[in-house]
Amino acid sequence: MNTIKREKTYFLNNLFLKFSSLRQEKIFSNYFGATAMAVVEEFLSPDEIAAIPLDELVTFLEEKSKNRLADAEGIAEALKKAARSSYRLSKSLADPVNACLASSTRVIKALQSEVKKLDKLIEEHMKAIPQTLTSLKGIGPVYSAGILAEVGEIIRFKNHKALAKFAGLVWNEKQSGEWKAEDIKRVRSGNKYLRYYLVEAANLVRMHDREYADFYSAKYDEARTHKHKRALVLTARKLVRLVYALLRTNQLYTPRKRGD
Repeated sequence: MNTIKREKTYFLNNLFLKFSSLRQEKIFSNYFGATAMAVVEEFLSPDEIAAIPLDELVTFLEEKSKNRLADAEGIAEALKKAARSSYRLSKSLADPVNACLASSTRVIKALQSEVKKLDKLIEEHMKAIPQTLTSLKGIGPVYSAGILAEVGEIIRFKNHKALAKFAGLVWNEKQSGEWKAEDIKRVRSGNKYLRYYLVEAANLVRMHDREYADFYSAKYDEARTHKHKRALVLTARKLVRLVYALLRTNQLYTPRKRGD
């Protein structure tokens, strides 16, 4: 996943060189979606977008998005405006930048394809293993497999605090309790892979479970800086307690009802 992130960063840096205002104006919410990638791949320069008739550009966007854009004409107008305001590269620079973008596109697609294949294999393998973590909405077979692989036998851990320490989701004593001290950082130790799975899982769980959504929101409001990051890491620490309980008891998760 880190390789994909690095390649995407490289892609975006080159995209800025090719079409500076495209990123500055934030025309697309996802520059790696099918429509945005088609724009980058099929128009070699901002001049080509500026020159194409508006109705043709609208048709192009509708075809590439499979008519999923809410306002194709508005996006087309924004693209043409951004094209006019972008600085121009000389041909000696434009050609290698386009080549780099094309190469990055192929690499990203290839890596994403491999990830999908691995996810499918993991999902098939996990069917043979009794599941408790996947009873928690948001934790799918991939994150469940990752957590189980890194935790190993849950009996190795005396309690959820020991598991949190193993994952590196612990703070200095001054930051115990609600961890409100903004200037004290998390202890930089522990299993970074388990920590990754727990944090990513927590981000998904809080989107589906009211208790975790409320906890995340409270911590987000309390934080003065890095609000999302702080709230998410604290939510992951809360999740550790539940993960430990589910694995220890081998029970399925039952969400709390409102009023409980």
